[in-house]
Amino acid sequence: MKLNIKDASEKEVKKAKPVKAEIKKEVAKKAALILPEKATAVGGVPQNAVKKSAKAKPWETKARKTEVEPASAEGSGMAKEAPKMEAIPEKKVRKEGEYGAKDIYVLKGLEPVRKRPGMYIGSTGLDGLHHLIWEVVDNCIDEAMAGYAKNVEVVLLPNNRVTISDDGRGIPVEKHKDTGKSALETVLTTLHAGGKFGGDAYKVSGGLHGVGVSVVCALSTFMQAQVERDGGKYVQEYFRGDPKSAVKKVGDSKRTGTTITFDADPQIFPEIKYDSKKILSHLRHQAYLTKGVRIIFKDERDKGKESSYGFYFEGGVGSFVKFLVMGNTPRHQNIFSTATTKDDIFVEAAFQYTQEMECTEEGFANNIYTPEGGTHISGFRTALTRCLNAYARRENFLKEKDENFTGDDVREGLTAVVSVKIRNPQFEGQTKAKLGNPEAKNAVEDAVAEGLTDYLERNPTDARAIIENCILATKARLAAKAARATVLRKGILEGLALPGKLADCLSKDPEESELYIVEGDSAGGSAKMARDRRFQAILPLKGKILNVERARLDKMLSSKEIKSIIIALGTAVAEDFSLEKLRYHRIIIMTDADVDGSHIRTLLLTLFYRYFKPIMEAGYIYIAQPPLYKIQSGKSVQYAYTEEQKDKVVKDIGKTTGINLQRYKGLGEMDSEQLWETTMNPENRLLLQVKVEDAHQTDKTFDILMGEEVEPRKKFIQTHAKSVKNLDI
Repeated sequence: MKLNIKDASEKEVKKAKPVKAEIKKEVAKKAALILPEKATAVGGVPQNAVKKSAKAKPWETKARKTEVEPASAEGSGMAKEAPKMEAIPEKKVRKEGEYGAKDIYVLKGLEPVRKRPGMYIGSTGLDGLHHLIWEVVDNCIDEAMAGYAKNVEVVLLPNNRVTISDDGRGIPVEKHKDTGKSALETVLTTLHAGGKFGGDAYKVSGGLHGVGVSVVCALSTFMQAQVERDGGKYVQEYFRGDPKSAVKKVGDSKRTGTTITFDADPQIFPEIKYDSKKILSHLRHQAYLTKGVRIIFKDERDKGKESSYGFYFEGGVGSFVKFLVMGNTPRHQNIFSTATTKDDIFVEAAFQYTQEMECTEEGFANNIYTPEGGTHISGFRTALTRCLNAYARRENFLKEKDENFTGDDVREGLTAVVSVKIRNPQFEGQTKAKLGNPEAKNAVEDAVAEGLTDYLERNPTDARAIIENCILATKARLAAKAARATVLRKGILEGLALPGKLADCLSKDPEESELYIVEGDSAGGSAKMARDRRFQAILPLKGKILNVERARLDKMLSSKEIKSIIIALGTAVAEDFSLEKLRYHRIIIMTDADVDGSHIRTLLLTLFYRYFKPIMEAGYIYIAQPPLYKIQSGKSVQYAYTEEQKDKVVKDIGKTTGINLQRYKGLGEMDSEQLWETTMNPENRLLLQVKVEDAHQTDKTFDILMGEEVEPRKKFIQTHAKSVKNLDI
């Protein structure tokens, strides 16, 4: 739900000690890149003798050779009557590359899950950890969609224990005819076992493969299943996929339902830390998509800080859209919403246009979020474009000479939710990121076309506002196209020259190249002297760049500084953007540690998020962390990057006098040697990597911080005022 900025380990690029002025490239078998040697220039003359501190040397690999000398008999004239020894059978030595039947392994039970957890939950990071909760919750929601469960509860307990319960029918506990075990144990300890492969137990469900809850069982050090049904309460516990004992009846019960409690396995997950905001977002989605279901979330991990939330919605996806557009100015009053069944597929769709330029489309299949879209989203887009073009032609908004709206034109400012309930959904992989059913496209297309045609006729004021939004988007697209063409033509006439201020690196390999975008010509000069010119490029910026949150593409391309960034990156922009053409795989924003520096950094992040989002999503954007303090005691010099680190260093020195403490506010205050040592040397530097976790929340944050509306920004500042650090007044 935020821009996730985390420490990035910088060990992949090592800086070689300068020895020769010539450029030499070494190739090693290992994946790490070894860069050519650096020749620094002082006064325009190569100074190979100038030595910088702590330059890393490339590793040299040496082949290890084992020699075996054949045994030789010395003195062939030795006694001929040596006793005969029993022949020792020659020991078979496995030849390198040998492949036989003994190399074939058969994984039984839940072993495949523990061997390759990423195949089942996507990763073993925090996303995979939360996927355990999603798998169990999905089973509860399946019971609700089948009409049997009305309440679902998720509780985070101390010591990272999770409990999830519903009041559905309860997992069967009687003996299963095929396995000879109870149905409960079969479901929880056997892959591809469940009630969703056939029969009438579930008409519609998110589960397909019968591996969901059994994966949770396999990846937990403790799991307890408690089932209430048929007048009894039954319990069974498991350890890493194996039952500790048989299913036991522990009492009587008049209610029905299933409760799953589990502890994620630290052997599988290096970090076990549940994000309550992430869980709340997922549960909110499920409540919107399943009308009439009450979902409760409780966080009881910390005593005295317990919290509880509840979700219950009757409005379906229309309510969901209303939630998503909250805080934005709508273009039209009435939200479009339709719910109907086409070809045995239940389709729900809703949308509203706002004054934003971004498009938000949320797709769900059987309540499973499909972040990569799929056929249901394709069907929605086709129907939307076709209906709006037909209406605009019929009502004479588009003349004969005018071209039709494109898909991008009709999606500008759109916030839409599309949900389908389908009997046999086809997802890509266990993580279900994309829907593949071709019949879903036709069903959604027909349902949306039918509903939207009726909506436009019944709501002429809303229809006019929507069409005017599309016309405005078309004009902006044509203006941006002309501006892009001008930039490209200019580039061709200039021989596609790189910006004059760019001090490019010698390497042409994007994987080993990095671009420092530096605030100001002064800091840019220091950075150019400090850099390793073999793989580090410097692009100084003059002043603050244009706030692209408030500008369209044509205006953005008129900015000289932004054009320099676009040409330096090499990817082009908008429709011409190509990530494969990116010239640097580390783009490092390096600004001063003051208010102006923070503002410039935010402006650059806005630019990258709005127009170069794939670069940010690929993890190529970093923020340099220059030190806040230089601490000198005698000849000893240390640097502190935080207030806490500064206090610790001063305390470790143990002196009250004779300590020289310098607070850096600008990069220009450091000489080139200090800048290299503290901020640019891959061996010592600290970088923060910028990643997007929740696109919708990130979009909202940029709207608040960089948009035209003042009131939301004021409220944001007041809310977070107490958490401000390093305030520069």
